[in-house]
Amino acid sequence: MSLIQVSDLSFAYEDNYAPVFEHVSFQIDTDWKLGFTGRNGRGKTTFLRLLRGDYEYEGNISSSVEFDYFPFPVPVPDEEADVREVILGMMPDVEFWQIKRELGKLHVKEDALYRPMNTLSYGERTKVLLASLFARENRFLLIDEPTNHLDLEGRKLLGEYLDQKKGFILVSHDRAFLDSCVDHMLSINKTDIQVRKGNFSTWYANKERQDAFEMSKQEQLKKEIGRLCQAASQTKNWGDQVESTKIGKKSVNYERGRDYVGEKSRRMQQRRKNLERRQEQAIQEKSGLLKNVETVEDLRLEPAVYHKETFITAKDLTIGYEGRAVCGPVSFQINRGDILLLCGPNGCGKSSVMKAILAETFGQAERVAGKMPEKTDGDLLVGSGLKISWIPQSADHLTGSLEAYARELEVDVTLLKALLRKLDFSRELFDRPMESYSEGQKKKVLIGGSLCQQAHLYVWDEPLNYMDIYSRMQIEQLIRRWKPTLLCVEHDRAFEKAVGARTVFL
Repeated sequence: MSLIQVSDLSFAYEDNYAPVFEHVSFQIDTDWKLGFTGRNGRGKTTFLRLLRGDYEYEGNISSSVEFDYFPFPVPVPDEEADVREVILGMMPDVEFWQIKRELGKLHVKEDALYRPMNTLSYGERTKVLLASLFARENRFLLIDEPTNHLDLEGRKLLGEYLDQKKGFILVSHDRAFLDSCVDHMLSINKTDIQVRKGNFSTWYANKERQDAFEMSKQEQLKKEIGRLCQAASQTKNWGDQVESTKIGKKSVNYERGRDYVGEKSRRMQQRRKNLERRQEQAIQEKSGLLKNVETVEDLRLEPAVYHKETFITAKDLTIGYEGRAVCGPVSFQINRGDILLLCGPNGCGKSSVMKAILAETFGQAERVAGKMPEKTDGDLLVGSGLKISWIPQSADHLTGSLEAYARELEVDVTLLKALLRKLDFSRELFDRPMESYSEGQKKKVLIGGSLCQQAHLYVWDEPLNYMDIYSRMQIEQLIRRWKPTLLCVEHDRAFEKAVGARTVFL
C-alpha cells in the first residue's frame, strides 16, 4: 500500500484564461478502485494526463507507482501484424501467458490474439488493451471512458473484471457500471476535488443530502439576515431619536440628565453594532454554502404533431449491404409517444436499422455518413411526411463554428446556445471551433441541435456517450416530461429504467 499525493496543484491551458485547477490538494491510496466523475469540461482527462506528466503544472504530485493510460494509441506498422506481435512489441516487459490469463477473465477467445489488430471489434479491442495493461506489475491504471460503444453484456463483463482488480482511476458516466466496480469516488466539483468512500450510489446519495442541508441552511440564513437587518435598522432609528434629545429643546429625558441620555444612546448604538456583526457573520456563512451544488435546469422540447398514430412498422425486417444481410428478421412498431430502445450485442445491426429508416425518409439519407443499408427482406413502412431528427453515433464531423452548424440544421442559433448553457456550456466555448471541444461537449452539441428541431420522431444513436451524469439526468427528465416519440440505441441501464423504455432485441 502506498499513496498518491497531490499538493497545491494548479494548472491552466495557455489559450484559456480560467484555470482548470487552482491550489488543489488531496491524497489517494494505490489499492483503491476509484470512480472519477464531474461535469464535461471540468478537467477529468486533463487530471489523468497531469498524473502521467504530460503537461507542466504548479504544485506537486508524488507517487511510488508508474501510471498507465487507457486508451493508448496502437501503431500497426504492418496490416498483417497480429495482436500478439503488436502488444508484445509495445510491452516487452509482459509475458504472453499473463496476457492470455487476463483475456480469459474477460471471456475473450485466445484466437483473437492471432488476428490482425484492425479486425478486432471495438469491444474486443477494449478488452485486449485493458488486459495488456493489467498484465503489467506495479502500475496504477488511468482508465478513461472504457464503456463507450460497449453493449450491455460487455459493460457487465468489464465491470465484473474491474471489480476483481485494484489500483485504478476509472472515468465513466455509466452509473450502474460505476456501482459494479469501484469502492471510492473522486469528484471534480465547482470549487474543489473531493474523495469519498463508497460506490457511485453511496456518493450521490450523500451529495444529495449535503446539497439539501445546505439549501435548507441557506433559506434559514436568508430569513435570519432579513430579520437582523430589520432589527438593526429599527435600533438605529431609536438610537438617533435618543441622541437627538441630548441637546436642543427640553425633552422628557431632560429631567433625568444628559448622562442618562448619553448612556442610553451608547447602549442603543452597541446593540446596533452587535446586530450588524451577527448579520455579517450570517452573510459570510451563507456565502460558504452551495458552492458545489450542481444546478440541473429543465430542458424544453416541443415535438411536431404527426397526423397519424403509427409512425413506423417493421415486420420480419432484414437489413443488409449489397444484398448481404447483417441483421434480422426483426419486427416492431413505433406509435406516437413510444420510447423504443434497440438492444443487442455490438455488431448486431442496431445502427443499420436506424439508417434504413432514414433511407426511407425523404431528405434524410444524405445526412448519414458512410454506406447506406438496404432492406433485403420483410417490410419497412415509414409514414409519409414523417420528420426525423437524427443524432449519429459519432461526433467527429463537428468542425467550424456553432453558428455554421445551426445554419446547417436550420435552427435558431440563439436557441441552440441557450440549450447548451443549460447543459453547463460556458460562454467562452461559443467562440471556439467545435473541433476543440471535448467529446462530451460535442455530444451536447448534437443533443442541443436535435432538441432545437421540431420533429415527429427523434432517432438517437448512443446519444449519451461521453456525457456527464448530470446531463444524462437532464435528458431523462426531458423525456419523462415532454414524452417525445423516440427510437434510441443506448446501453446505460439507468437511462433505460428512468425513461421507461420498451426494448427490441436484435
